[in-house]
Amino acid sequence: MASIKTGVLKVGVTLVLSFFAFPCLAQNPLPPPDTVLLPVMDTLAVADEVDTLQLLPVFPGDVEFIPGDDTPELLSDRLLCIQQQIPLTYNTTVHGFIDYFTVRNRDYTRAMQRKKDLYFPLFEKYLALYNLPDELKYLSIIESGLNPRAVSRARAVGLWQFMSGTGRYFGLQTDWYIDDRMDPEKSTEAACRYLSQLHTIFGNWELALAAYNSGPGTVRKAVRKSGYKKSFWEVYPHLPRETRAYVPQFIAIIYAMNYAEHHNMLETVREQFPPYDTLSVNHHLHLGTLARLTGTCLEDMQKLNPAIRHNIIPGNGKTYTVKIPVYSKIILDSNRVAILDSAMRVGKKESAVMMYAAAPANGTTTIYKVAPGDVLGGIALRFNVSVGALKEWNNLTSNTIYAGQKLYVYAPAQPIAKKVVEPISLSPDTKTYIVQPGDTLWDISRKAGLTVEQIKNLNNLKNNNLQPGQKLIVG
Repeated sequence: MASIKTGVLKVGVTLVLSFFAFPCLAQNPLPPPDTVLLPVMDTLAVADEVDTLQLLPVFPGDVEFIPGDDTPELLSDRLLCIQQQIPLTYNTTVHGFIDYFTVRNRDYTRAMQRKKDLYFPLFEKYLALYNLPDELKYLSIIESGLNPRAVSRARAVGLWQFMSGTGRYFGLQTDWYIDDRMDPEKSTEAACRYLSQLHTIFGNWELALAAYNSGPGTVRKAVRKSGYKKSFWEVYPHLPRETRAYVPQFIAIIYAMNYAEHHNMLETVREQFPPYDTLSVNHHLHLGTLARLTGTCLEDMQKLNPAIRHNIIPGNGKTYTVKIPVYSKIILDSNRVAILDSAMRVGKKESAVMMYAAAPANGTTTIYKVAPGDVLGGIALRFNVSVGALKEWNNLTSNTIYAGQKLYVYAPAQPIAKKVVEPISLSPDTKTYIVQPGDTLWDISRKAGLTVEQIKNLNNLKNNNLQPGQKLIVG
C-alpha cells in the first residue's frame, strides 16, 4: 500500500463528536449538552495524547492509509506498556490477530470504538465492585461485539454470551417475555461472578478466560493432558481450536483499541444513549403502544430495553423496570392514565397466540391441574415434553409449582397417562451434590469416591449430560 506522509500542527484542544445510537432519534435528536458539531472539512482532525493535531488528508473513494509492517519488538513493547493485571503475551498467534483487527477488519475495531461508551462505564462499575481487572471490559467485544441481543450458533445470548443453564445458575431467568441474559446490568454482574469463580478455580486469568469460552471441564481436561501444566500457552495445544484462538483475540483487541491512532483508525464519534427515565410496571404493557403514544419509535424503546423479547411486559404480578427517553416520559406524565390504559389493553390475545406458537405441530392442548406431590419433571415426562417447554408455555421462572395450579401443556402426541415416575426416596443421611458450571460426571465421581456408572445408576441418568444447578445423589 502507498505510504502517505502527514503534517503535524501543535494545538491545545481535543474535539469529540457524539451521536445517539438510535435511528429514530437521529431524525430529531436532542443533543447532549457538551456535543460539538463540526462542519465538513477537507482534512480530518485527530487529536493525540500530547495535544498534537495531525492533519490527515482526506482522499476520494475508498483510498485509506493503513500503517503496517510493525516489528515484533515494537508490538511486544506496546503490549507491555498497556499490560495491567492480565498478561498480554506477544507471539506470532497474537500478531496474526493484531493484524486482523488493525488491517483486515479495521472497520470492526472502529465500530467498537464508537459503541464502547454505551457499555464500558457499566462494565467498569461492576468490575471494580467485584475487584476484577479493568481490562476484562474488552472481553464483551470478543463475545458479542457489544450487542446485548447477540445470539450465537450455540444459542449463547447477550453481551456476555451466557448459555441458558449457566445463566440460570447465576440468576439470569429466561421466559417468553424477558431474557435476563440480554439485560446489560444483570448479565454484567453475572459475568463478573462467573469470571471471579473461574479465576478462583484456575489461579490465573488466561486459563480462566479459556474456561469462560469452553467451560471449566474442558480446560481441566486440557490441563490433565498437558501433564498438569499451569499456564495457558503450555496447555494451548490440548485446547479446542476455538479456545486456542480466544485468549489471543482478547489480547489483540486490547491492543487495537488502545493503539487505534497508531494505525490510523481512531474514531472520535461516540454512540450514546439518550437521557432516559424509568417506569415501574407490574401489569401487562405493550411497548409498541407506549412508544407510539409517547412520541418515540419502537426501535428506540427496544434499544433501551434489550431484555424485553417480544415488546410486551407480562401481567404476572412481578414488577419490571422499563427505560423510557426523558422527553417521552414528559409526554407520559402529561396524560398518564389514558396512555397506560391503552398500552395495558393492546396485545394480550396476540401475545398469548405468539407465546404458544412454540407448541409442537399437530399436537394436543391440555390444561393440567397440578396434584399434590407433582413435580415439573414428572409432568414433563408424563406428557412427553421438556421441562423447558413447560416453563416457557406457562411463563415459569423456576421449577416451583403448587397444588391446584393450572398448566398449559402442548403435547406432541397423546399424553402417556400410564407412565408413572416413581419419586426417589431419600434417607436423612443421603448425600447430594449440586452441579456447578463446567462439572462433568468424571469430576463429580472423583469428589464423591464413586464411579461414573454408580452415579448414573443412583440418579437414573441415561447419558452423561448435566445442567448447572442439577441435584445429584452421591451417597
